[in-house]
Amino acid sequence: MKYLITGSSGQLAKAFIKKLTDLNFDFIAPSEQDLDITNKEKIYYVFSQYKPNIVINCAAYNNVEYAQQDNTKAFLINKTAVTNLVEESKKHNAKFVHFGSDYVFDGTKNDLYIETDKTNPLNEYGKSKLAGEQEALKYNNSLVCRLSWVIGEGQQNFLFKLSGWLKNNKIIKVSSDEISVPCFSFDIADTVIKALDKGLSGLYHLTNSGKASRYELAKEFVKLNKYDNEIIPVPMASFNSKVQRPLFTAMSNKKISNELNINIPEWKESLQQFITYNV
Repeated sequence: MKYLITGSSGQLAKAFIKKLTDLNFDFIAPSEQDLDITNKEKIYYVFSQYKPNIVINCAAYNNVEYAQQDNTKAFLINKTAVTNLVEESKKHNAKFVHFGSDYVFDGTKNDLYIETDKTNPLNEYGKSKLAGEQEALKYNNSLVCRLSWVIGEGQQNFLFKLSGWLKNNKIIKVSSDEISVPCFSFDIADTVIKALDKGLSGLYHLTNSGKASRYELAKEFVKLNKYDNEIIPVPMASFNSKVQRPLFTAMSNKKISNELNINIPEWKESLQQFITYNV
């Protein structure tokens, strides 16, 4: 099997690169310059040269604030580029793996979200992610995994930002009413490879087990690192963001866990592993 990974510089792609390297699998992960997924000609060239059996699309536009101001780039990368990749995957009969977001929900459910729950994104980023997963699911050889609060090697996650704040401030204010599931990139990569081995297709929620507020995540991070900073819980509304965000988007991983007969680690367990190897 030959794997093609897009978005090679991102934290999710890095986890897949490490996983496939450890497994000694045949893969390529072109730079964004060599594989611009918004450019059909470049996609055609890479596919025709490499002829992948499995495409893992780790590329995404994740800047929620900027997407609200101008959604052009968000929809270009999160929807149009997905259409481009799906069309080429079809031509090569390649499996297509894509990643969705918890932001497709409005946060009004009082329980963990499941795959059949109604979507209702509150902001432009969430709308672009929903549009992208809908494009992917038009292809019956697609596997779409919704993620939340992805944490991995890189500078694109909450814990990297938190680390910077902790170095410069003894007291940090963190939202206590924004609740979801921290998802660690190495667990995502492990689970996707197992799902591909079993031939899963369709929509799944792929998260670590449990749930947490941003405040609880920050407190645990500070405790495990033995920092002496003080973390103060505040409502998300106190940050005066111009973007409406859902407060509760924790998703259940029961469907994919049951189908693969696995237990995805609880987020605190994976946080400890992340700190051991990355911090």
